[in-house]
Amino acid sequence: MKSLNNTAYALHFVLLLIALPQPARAEEPNTEEDLALVYGDKYSDKSVISVATGSALPLRRAPAVATVITAADIEATGATSLDGILETVPGLHVGRSTVMNMAIYTIRGMRNTLSNPQVLVLINGTPVINAYTGDRGLISADMPLENVARIEIIRGPGSALYGADAFSGVINIVTKTAKEQSGTRFGSRLGSFNSRDAWVLHGGKWGGIEVAASLQHSRTAGAQALVERDAQSGYDQLFGTHASLAPAYQNFSRAATDGNLDLAYGKWSLHMAFMQRENIGTGTGIAQALDPHGWGSSRRFTSDLKYKDPDFAKDWGLELNGSFTYYNENASVYIFPAGAFGGTFKDGFIGSPFRWERQENLNATMHYSGMSQHHVRLGFGVSKIDLYKLRETKNFNPDNSPINAGAFSDIVDVTDTAPYMRPHSRLLKYAYVQDEWQFAKDWTLTAGVRYDQYSDFGNTTNPRLALVWEMDYNLTAKLLYGTAFRAPSFEELYVINNPVVNGNPALKAERMRTTELALSWQARAGVQLGLNLFRYRMSDIIRVSNNSQNENGGRQSGRGFELEASWDVNKNFRVAGNLAYQSAIDDVTQKDPGLTPRRHAYLRADWQPAAGWRVNTQINHVADRQREPGDTRPNVKDYTTLDVTIGTNKKYAGWDWALIVRNLLNADVREPSPYSTPFINMPNDIPMGGRSVFLQFGYKL
Repeated sequence: MKSLNNTAYALHFVLLLIALPQPARAEEPNTEEDLALVYGDKYSDKSVISVATGSALPLRRAPAVATVITAADIEATGATSLDGILETVPGLHVGRSTVMNMAIYTIRGMRNTLSNPQVLVLINGTPVINAYTGDRGLISADMPLENVARIEIIRGPGSALYGADAFSGVINIVTKTAKEQSGTRFGSRLGSFNSRDAWVLHGGKWGGIEVAASLQHSRTAGAQALVERDAQSGYDQLFGTHASLAPAYQNFSRAATDGNLDLAYGKWSLHMAFMQRENIGTGTGIAQALDPHGWGSSRRFTSDLKYKDPDFAKDWGLELNGSFTYYNENASVYIFPAGAFGGTFKDGFIGSPFRWERQENLNATMHYSGMSQHHVRLGFGVSKIDLYKLRETKNFNPDNSPINAGAFSDIVDVTDTAPYMRPHSRLLKYAYVQDEWQFAKDWTLTAGVRYDQYSDFGNTTNPRLALVWEMDYNLTAKLLYGTAFRAPSFEELYVINNPVVNGNPALKAERMRTTELALSWQARAGVQLGLNLFRYRMSDIIRVSNNSQNENGGRQSGRGFELEASWDVNKNFRVAGNLAYQSAIDDVTQKDPGLTPRRHAYLRADWQPAAGWRVNTQINHVADRQREPGDTRPNVKDYTTLDVTIGTNKKYAGWDWALIVRNLLNADVREPSPYSTPFINMPNDIPMGGRSVFLQFGYKL
């Protein structure tokens, strides 16, 4: 019944927009340029996407449910990090992990408790991934946006084109080229929690070489989010001690440095990037016991060389790509504070894991257009992921008992005796084919399949089918089917000397099948509507068994819808929003798997009150988050936030500025804490902090 109520609400919303006074029907456009004008965007930027097929296509024709966020969107909303702007995407909620407060991008209700391997994040087409957890790792903390030209998001499976981890979605971050960042621009931002950001961007030519470069640095003490009780509070009750640091604030501090250099000459391009995160706070604490002194850090260097020739031979185009990534991640954490476990740990339960890895990728893509009404894409490649070095120091044994008194002086290097993992590597070979076939006027069928061969867990094959029908010049329908897989991470396969969970080298990939129906309709001039219906089924989900080992066996099914709408009221005022609903069932427990919002609504208004000025308001409503099976706490409280940005949209003598207010009404925003026994480690969930204010300045030479 609740599902029917949500559907009815969505349909009423659509009918209200349809009921707006209709102007006389204009003459039907018959050229691509005319269509672009009808849809409100020029044939570029927001109306075009490439991540859906690997080639640029109009968004309405793309064989996927997709969203494009532009640099103009980022500026208008005052977004300061990737996490913030992604919350505006229909069906995508940015949750939080209890491990170093890392963001979990939850698409259509699919998530893990502690990590985020279900969503593939790319920067200029190169994966941002670490082998240990299979997700972005600590390097993703507060990824800046000043150098971002656009963000393309696919909701739904992408393994037929991108392989592993393009499971619930794909996010491709495209950085600015020399043309998009012409000249030199400086900027800075100051704000709440002692936050400081500074950046410089440059775009131009050096001889015949196009050069785009950026350098950004940020530092913050983090929001003051009070934790009333933590895991140590529960152990204090069991042991009759007072070791817990709660109530106290979480540790959300961090410092970040990002540098990019892009060089383009003719058909060649070279992208090099450096990302560094230092003094990353532990958030709730690794074991959900407050840790004000622990820290994490990471470094990532990527070089990506590309060759692209659309006219390599008659009817053939060619793309070659080679990339190298170095990644290092370190942490030193107080898993539990001094006096933990009845005082057996004098100075605290202390561990320091370190990891080094490198990734090498080579791939080639060929485009063939020699068959009428067909565009064929062939690709193959090889990747090697090498977790080549690990180090660990700690003051506890594999069974969690203290080494001697559990003091600082008892910390020992266990790298050669009892580490949490040994070095491992993975070799991947893959090939795929995709055909975009316009078999009739206004009808296009995209069919593709990809085969992946892994050296450590086997092979997998993933197809996709997408039928796109342009029913009218202002109405498009899509019927989509695809499968996806998630590769087991090195942690899930090989972790050892851990009393809580052990790796399982016999693991298989997680799998998913998804069916989608999407409609895009321009109801009237300036009014755009979209409705997406989806149903999925996941199998072989990796979970911890009763014998403390990772095993395949979980199954989950889900369904839902996403409604999108935008209305250009006049040239100075625009409103846009989306409403998402999802319902999932764990097939084993027959209950909602919990942690993710069933209902998520977002509303945005952009207003230009006077020449050169802009005002943006955003309302974000997150609701109906169920508990995990077995967790008897009341459901997580809903919340609604209001954000306001006021700034200039013209450069006055080269200057511009913006005032950004997040959570203006100081709503109590909390993310769900995971279920645990014999007590809930964080019974009051994870507080995220309240109102924040930032003042931003920019200057362009």
